[in-house]
Amino acid sequence: MMKIICFIFIELAILLSSCSSEKTNDRSIIANSETLSASQLNQNNSQSVTVSENFYDFLEKFSTDRIFQLKRIVFPVKAVVSDLDEEEEGIILKEETIQKQEWEHLDLTYDSTYITRECDQYYQDVLFKPDSAIVELRGINNGIYANYYFKREGGQWYLVALEETSF
Repeated sequence: MMKIICFIFIELAILLSSCSSEKTNDRSIIANSETLSASQLNQNNSQSVTVSENFYDFLEKFSTDRIFQLKRIVFPVKAVVSDLDEEEEGIILKEETIQKQEWEHLDLTYDSTYITRECDQYYQDVLFKPDSAIVELRGINNGIYANYYFKREGGQWYLVALEETSF
């Protein structure tokens, strides 16, 4: 009987030591995977993983670099614009498309002083959804109203539509 009890204790000791060494190995594998070098990450990214660009970094470059902006607009871009209807003495909204050769550079850089300046006060908000963003411009008692619709494709942002219905 004593031999059986000793045998069971030895079996338990072996079993417990093998379990604890497996846990240590798992931890070391996790630790090693978290310390991949930048070159390994770049190799992995070029193979299958797409890194999404930061929207605010994109927006800054989009606003300041004309060539970059033209590359990041899906032409023809759909637009809703306001139009003065002289017959009806009011403003109507109409849909149109803007071709690449008709495009005028768009600057969406924003400074917090725009909300307090004397003329053309407005604020800017960005609304996010999983793979889209809307840049909203809203005037303060002046009729400024615009929305710019961006979509993320392959980790990169593109302007896909706009609504400039200021009056």
